[in-house]
Amino acid sequence: MSNVEPIDYQKRSYGAIEVGLGQKPGIVVIDYQKAFTESKYRLGGAPMVMRGLENTARLLEVARRNNVPIATCYTAYKSERDMPYWKVGAVREELIHGHPCTELDPMIYQEDYDVVVCKTGPSIFFQTPVVPFFLKERVDTVIVTGCITSGCIRASSIDSFQWGFRTIVPEDCVGDHEEQPHLDNLRDLSRRYADISSADAMIEYIEETGRRNN
Repeated sequence: MSNVEPIDYQKRSYGAIEVGLGQKPGIVVIDYQKAFTESKYRLGGAPMVMRGLENTARLLEVARRNNVPIATCYTAYKSERDMPYWKVGAVREELIHGHPCTELDPMIYQEDYDVVVCKTGPSIFFQTPVVPFFLKERVDTVIVTGCITSGCIRASSIDSFQWGFRTIVPEDCVGDHEEQPHLDNLRDLSRRYADISSADAMIEYIEETGRRNN
């Protein structure tokens, strides 16, 4: 089987059309819980995740000031019995309700503002009330932040696309344990389902929509 080069995707029109920005943004914040942000846990403290955490905190500060809906999630289970068949040992052993690693990182969480859900699959939209929340708020554009790029970010971005939202992933607001899966998955999302942007561009967009909508 021959190698497929990037030019083949371009020639076949992948990524030819931008998703673009709509009239009302909403933000999902995926799994910025202590399991991923504190280095004392096996999944925690990866440099790209910490970069994403910091940039997401900047983005959320502007979003709250402009009344942008925010849905934040963490992953946790009652026991291994009610989990899917995760192949990640740390997920099976640590992401249990009541474990400190399931707590949201305070850098991204504001209790009196954010809508919080516990998810049990990779996507923040899977069997959670996030879609009804966004529909009630008249959101048409979903900004995806959080971790891990090659897992829950990819799954949530595809679900956002499938629900009919314009889907934007700021590259510096998401992170992975390794750089190559991060880049590969963002590249593939950009070919099919989402626009890849930056924290600064999304801050500008939010401020613009805030002036228009308020």
